[in-house]
Amino acid sequence: MNTPKRYTITAALPYTNGPIHIGHLAGVYVPADIYARFKRLTGKDVAFICGSDEHGVPITIKAKKEGVTPQDIVDKFHAIIKTSFEDFGITFDNYSRTSAKIHHDTASEFFKTLYDKHEFVEEVTEQLYDEEANQFLADRFVTGTCPKCGNEDAYGDQCESCGSSLNATELINPKSAITGNSPTLKETKHWFLPLNKHEAFLREWILKGHKKDWKPNVYGQVKSWIDDGLRPRAVTRDLDWGIPVPVPGGEGKVLYVWFDAPIGYISATKEWAEREGKDWEPYWKDDSTKLVHFIGKDNIVFHCIIFPSMLKAEGSYILPDNVPANEFLNLEGNKLSTSKNWAVWLPDYLKDFPNQQDVLRYALTANAPESKDNDFTWNDFQARNNNELVAIFGNFINRVVVLTNKYYEGVVPKPSEYSEVDKETLAAVKAYPAVIESSIERYRFREASQELMNLARLGNKYLADEEPWKLIKTDEERTQTIMFVALQIASALAVLSEPFLPFTSNKLKKILRFAINDSAVPTEQSSNKQDTILWHDIATKAIILPSGHTIQQGKPELLFTKIEDQTIQEQLDKLEANKRANEAANKEVEPQKDTITFDDFTKLDIRVGTILEAEKMPKTKKLLVLKVDTGIDTRTIVSGIAESFTPEEVIGKQVTVLVNLAPRKLRGVESEGMILMTETPEGKLVFVNPNTSVNNGLQVS
Repeated sequence: MNTPKRYTITAALPYTNGPIHIGHLAGVYVPADIYARFKRLTGKDVAFICGSDEHGVPITIKAKKEGVTPQDIVDKFHAIIKTSFEDFGITFDNYSRTSAKIHHDTASEFFKTLYDKHEFVEEVTEQLYDEEANQFLADRFVTGTCPKCGNEDAYGDQCESCGSSLNATELINPKSAITGNSPTLKETKHWFLPLNKHEAFLREWILKGHKKDWKPNVYGQVKSWIDDGLRPRAVTRDLDWGIPVPVPGGEGKVLYVWFDAPIGYISATKEWAEREGKDWEPYWKDDSTKLVHFIGKDNIVFHCIIFPSMLKAEGSYILPDNVPANEFLNLEGNKLSTSKNWAVWLPDYLKDFPNQQDVLRYALTANAPESKDNDFTWNDFQARNNNELVAIFGNFINRVVVLTNKYYEGVVPKPSEYSEVDKETLAAVKAYPAVIESSIERYRFREASQELMNLARLGNKYLADEEPWKLIKTDEERTQTIMFVALQIASALAVLSEPFLPFTSNKLKKILRFAINDSAVPTEQSSNKQDTILWHDIATKAIILPSGHTIQQGKPELLFTKIEDQTIQEQLDKLEANKRANEAANKEVEPQKDTITFDDFTKLDIRVGTILEAEKMPKTKKLLVLKVDTGIDTRTIVSGIAESFTPEEVIGKQVTVLVNLAPRKLRGVESEGMILMTETPEGKLVFVNPNTSVNNGLQVS
């Protein structure tokens, strides 16, 4: 392709069955936003498109569990996701939803076009059926053992352990996610996209074409699929939630979500173009448009094989130029899991770290899972902030601004003759746009973020070497030149940081008093407006901040603030609490013990007592030695509750005591009964107490 006239950039449509978490951000949305912001800064025509995927089976499962409608679920989470993206600074030109009428119309029209061109095959096949639920089981309504890797929790469409794409009928020991029953096989009619028909095209386009510049993980997975031989893929499902199949015989069926979801990129572009008074077609049908899909690795097959086959079959659409899929992000050494609540949710982060969006953006970019799975840890997050953003970037800017205000009342000084160091430094600054651009164009955002940080390091080194705070006493002219050069570095950072650190860039531009937009987060209506200084201006303009220009005066606003250990510990404690709560929720209830007779029960003498004394048993973690007034006597009872209660906490507590238990020696102390207790769902021991205070010795019956 020659130099593109425009860019259509898509980010994977998130399922609306829960909020966004850091895995989504690192895998898709932060790199996509960096790329879109960068392209706008270079003056390109950009359509950055996304939206909520509202027809996935996980949505219907969640609705069933909560006793609400699927529409209730998608309405709730669409609003949460859209707001989170906006607050985090993801600059979609349009964030749509697949429940919108324009999407239903677009997907239906697309299906009918392929249907009329005889691009589908119609087949009657056996599908898994839940007799009790009286419905066919589509993809995520089935779990079982993966036939390829043995993972016992594979879904009917994909194994998340080995990444294999599956059909539900391939699962070993399948179970219905609705009732838990073993499903039966029942015949049903569906339409299939014959991927085998498009195999030669895909082999030519990807393997023999010019896709060797695709990331190795993407190219390798696609090659494996093609080499393995492609088979027809169903495009309809027996469900009541989704887009109705718009042809005769489609009653009671909907478009399969993998077919309708990528068409959401097209319908969202139509919606945006209609709102902006633009023509949508050039963004999808003009060969001078570059189409880039940002996705996670679990979506590679859909965006590199299935969706291109759909577009090719339709005949009028361009194909993706690149699909830079990232690997997965783990959390504190464990796989992110929404079902186990092992995640850092974006709404929670925004609440816990107000006005610190850029810290998370930077931490996720600097540790992006671009070529292999990576691990997010809160300690690394803290170190990235304190040791890099605060100590390098923030420190340089603060010193420049403070000294400019101190020496020149905020006015950019006039330089005198440049030294060789000055010339080399300014030349290095002018080289950075091309250096960072090279990394971005190769989708190496991690590398690009570190080159940006190297520019800040250059500034710190320049100031440290030239020491203007010393020279001001002996050589005012030289000091003016040093500060002038330092301010040019600060200006370059203000512009070049915008794709990576948009809120910081906006703050810095205000400090330097650039002529800028009012917000670091352009609205959908204004997202293609540009600042007066663009990316390449840093390399081509002789001077960015001229002598005589006045920057913000007074005490400068800090770009970043140190994150304390306590703040990080609170996040670690929250994760640990989530882990315990999940384990408790999934803890199996002990099965019923052997049946006893009424006479057996009447032998138990259970009474109310009061703990009079308590002390820790020496050299043990769990045991307390208690003196308990049972109403019939005062006796010693050894109880394993020391990890849940201190001796001071239990003195005076009324408790339920089994008093006729045979005495037993524990660590040399004879225990004459048992305190009856239970556990909360979180695993904390609690007393089985009467609701009100009663007399000691009262029998429990």
